[in-house]
Amino acid sequence: MSELTTHTLDVPGAVLTYDVRRTAGPSDHPPLFVLGSPMAASGFAQLLERIDDRTVVAYDPRGAERSVLAADGEVSVEIHADDFHRVVQAARAEIGDGPVDVFASSGGAVNVLPWIVAHPDELGTVVAHEPPLWALLEDRDVQRKVTQDIVETYRREGFGPAMAKFIQVSMQDAPLTEEYLAQPAPDPTAFGLPTEDDGSRGDLLLDGNMASLPWFEPDLDALRRTTVRLVPAVGEKGPGTMPRRGGEALAAALGVEPVTFPGDHGGFEASDWSPDNDPSAFAARLREVLAG
Repeated sequence: MSELTTHTLDVPGAVLTYDVRRTAGPSDHPPLFVLGSPMAASGFAQLLERIDDRTVVAYDPRGAERSVLAADGEVSVEIHADDFHRVVQAARAEIGDGPVDVFASSGGAVNVLPWIVAHPDELGTVVAHEPPLWALLEDRDVQRKVTQDIVETYRREGFGPAMAKFIQVSMQDAPLTEEYLAQPAPDPTAFGLPTEDDGSRGDLLLDGNMASLPWFEPDLDALRRTTVRLVPAVGEKGPGTMPRRGGEALAAALGVEPVTFPGDHGGFEASDWSPDNDPSAFAARLREVLAG
C-alpha cells in the first residue's frame, strides 16, 4: 500500500495544496509530478490509482479546489510555473533531491514550459499532453478574439453563458475563421448550464486561464536547447481540435513527432462526457513514454 500525505504551501498570492503518495517500497523510477490547469489533483484520480511504481506528487493550481488565491493574487503562465518549482522544493523531504518527471495536461502542459526554461536541473522527462498553445497556431488571431470574448462574457454575464461559449469552441475540429465570430451565442441550456448569473466570479478556467494562456509565447530556442526530455503528446481522438493542434505545433517547432496517447483530451479519465476513455491504457502508455 502507498502512503498519502497532504500539505499546504504559502506562496506569493496563494496557498497551494498538494499531495504526495509514496510507494510502499523502494522504486527505481524518478518521482512523477502530475499537474493540469484548471484541473486539480482530483481530476487525475483514475490515473493516479493506476501508477504504483513510483512516488507521485499531485496538486491543485492556485484558485482551484483546495488551493486558495489571495484577494490580490495573480494568475499567469509564469506564476503557475513558479508554483510548480516551489511545490517540488517543498516536497524534497519526501521525494528526494533528484530530477522529477512530469505529466502535464492541457493548460498545465503550457504552464510547465517556463519551468523547463527556468529550472531544467529539476526535471527529467516532461510529457506535455495536448497544450493549448495559441501562439503556435495558424488561426491564433481568431482564437484569441474568441477567448477574449469568453472572458468578457464571463465577467459580464457569469458562468453559464461563458461556459457555453467555451464548450462550443472546444468542439471545433478545424482552424477558426472570422466567420466563427459572427455566429450567435450558444444557448447555455443546450449544455445543461444555468442562464442566471449567480454573481460569482474568479473561475480559474473562464477568467484566469482564458485571460492569460492565449498571450503566452513559449521560448522555443530555450526549449530546443534544454537538457530536459520534453515530449509533446496528443490524444488519439479529436483530430483538428485546438489542444491537439497545439501539441502537434509544439512537436513541429521542436523538430520531433508527437507521441499519441489513448483517448481524447482527458484520456486519463472516463466520464459521462467521455465514457470510452481507458485510464488503465493511458497509464500503461504513460509508463512506456516515461521509460523512453
